[in-house]
Amino acid sequence: MLHNDLDKLNKYPFHMPGHKRNKKFGIVGSDIDITEIEGFDNLHSATGAIKEIEDNLSKIYNSVRSFMLINGSTVGLISAIFALTEQNDKIIIARNCHKSVYNACFLRELNVVYIEPNYNDVEGYYTSLSQNEVDKIINNHPDAKAVVITSPTYEGNISDIQCELPLIIDCAHGAHFGFGNFPKYPKADIVVSSLHKTLPCLTQTAVLNVYNSKYINEVKKYISIFETSSPSYVLMNSVSKCIEILNSNEDLFDIYEKNLTEFYNIKLKNLDIKIGDDKGKIVISTANTNISGIELSKILREKYNIECEMASVNYIILMTSIADSKKCFELLKNALEEIDKILAKVEIKKIQKPILPKNIFKSSEVKTTDECLLSNSVGKICGEYVYAYPPDIPIIVPGEVITNEIISSVNRMISTGVNVISDSNLLPTRILTKSDK
Repeated sequence: MLHNDLDKLNKYPFHMPGHKRNKKFGIVGSDIDITEIEGFDNLHSATGAIKEIEDNLSKIYNSVRSFMLINGSTVGLISAIFALTEQNDKIIIARNCHKSVYNACFLRELNVVYIEPNYNDVEGYYTSLSQNEVDKIINNHPDAKAVVITSPTYEGNISDIQCELPLIIDCAHGAHFGFGNFPKYPKADIVVSSLHKTLPCLTQTAVLNVYNSKYINEVKKYISIFETSSPSYVLMNSVSKCIEILNSNEDLFDIYEKNLTEFYNIKLKNLDIKIGDDKGKIVISTANTNISGIELSKILREKYNIECEMASVNYIILMTSIADSKKCFELLKNALEEIDKILAKVEIKKIQKPILPKNIFKSSEVKTTDECLLSNSVGKICGEYVYAYPPDIPIIVPGEVITNEIISSVNRMISTGVNVISDSNLLPTRILTKSDK
């Protein structure tokens, strides 16, 4: 495996990178940071150690072909969409897709039709897609070239969808699916997962799994275009090591699931645990309490030294994995039980579902824009992306009409402390809108 080969580097590097593996600079990871030298394969034309990694990934996920990615799921989703579409084609996407899906549609200038997942208006997030909704949209748009959905969602909800059209699944948060008693790994024409999100792997590592062989060559072509030509051996080393861990430690998921089961015996009276399809995602609702999700995350950070994955108006997400020990789960459980005792119940303030465009949406750049006060932007055409980060799901995209509901939602999130971002960084007071000139 690649990680074993990298441990045996012994030749002086008169090649890139410029740190030359010299320990005096104190650069973490530089001891295995090399370029495509003899014997260490090439990610864009793998025949040796890197091909071995991809073959192992294919076995793990039962794919026809797997591609290791070191630019995250982002490069996989963009490559997949480009492989299945041509300029100005029609595409169907779930409204809760990641920003990278929208960026691919923008670059391809695709005509976008939205599918709307079910919505939890208490905590304020999309849950699962219904098969009936997907069937209805496809029947109305049989000329669409592909369907893109997110499963599992950031909060751990699965959409088990069957689809006659080519299907791409953003399974970024489901790389651990298929292990232990976790949900089965989804099957589609193309499925993309972030290894680093839920498995012991370094940030930016991901895998694109192809289940329809006719797309392999096109996928490979676009990965070569969009992914860096200087892939990091430090990142690829972590994928190699991760595979070894998964293949040689069968009890890790048994221990993990036992720890999760014990955690979910937690006793709470005010906070509410929302258990989705993926129990590895711990979602804690504050909707019925006198604090926000932002405030809960602050208490956990400042008093208990616990950092959440994400905090929103009415809930927080805590991500877990096989790397979490029993002690870590006990720390979180005790902290939440202590906090819960000092809270009070209040009337739930629901989060309104985003209003979607009813017509086909042309994903293209709004080329001329003006700065506008957010408060005065109702009825104007939005000129930029606005999204909460994490999870990078757009609240509004360029070309959509700004409504009172959108402004109210954005203001509520900002006032609560949610990290709301726009491309121009003009928020919280201003936003880019399509120029009237």
